Amino acid sequence: MLFDLQSRGRRNVVKVIYLGLAVLMGGGLILFGIGTGGTGGLFDAFTGGSSSTSAQVSSAEKQAARAVRLHPQDPQAWAELTRARYQTAGLGGNYDQTTGTFTTSGRAKLAITVSAWQRYLKLAPQHPDATLARLMAQAYSEAGLNDPAQAATALEIVTQEQPSAQAYSQLAQYAYLADQMRKGDLAAGKAVQLAPPAQQRLVRTQLASVKTQVLRAQVQRAAQQGGVTSGG
Repeated sequence: MLFDLQSRGRRNVVKVIYLGLAVLMGGGLILFGIGTGGTGGLFDAFTGGSSSTSAQVSSAEKQAARAVRLHPQDPQAWAELTRARYQTAGLGGNYDQTTGTFTTSGRAKLAITVSAWQRYLKLAPQHPDATLARLMAQAYSEAGLNDPAQAATALEIVTQEQPSAQAYSQLAQYAYLADQMRKGDLAAGKAVQLAPPAQQRLVRTQLASVKTQVLRAQVQRAAQQGGVTSGG
């Protein structure tokens, strides 16, 4: 697995790769000419952790939990519970603003967020909520549950419902991180195609760099595992 971070070298490789992700998930909004008026970003849920905010989020989660008990087959009810749990995961001690990562308690909250998300998907809504899928991609990121394969799956929903160069770029990078090279290549191609002409070369270069780093990490991992086997 790529995210076996026992080795310092592998930790450094992952940090470099996620720096590239940060560019496209954060600064990439500017790169692709996307305004900042959208909703559903990682920090939309984290508004400082004030007592009033915490109370509102807690109330929203309780209401959402009650809704799914009353209407267990309603996908919208499960979507709201997923959203509320994700927001709770970003409050107070659940999220470290300094490092930009979820704490142990935050990751525990994300784990139960996932259960609500999976139930929502099992109910097979015709058009899954792309904004919610973006949140789940962030929940599955290295800052949270560290599951790039599931992040890629969530981002596939985003690209289906809201196709854009940014969304396909994120999908490509998480697919590469999950060792899903074919999916990554297809997404990268779409990202380049949808990017403004003046930015296509930059997008192609960035995504090719991520793929190269992932492949290099695989080689390093194989070499280290071979060394351990021969030494053992």
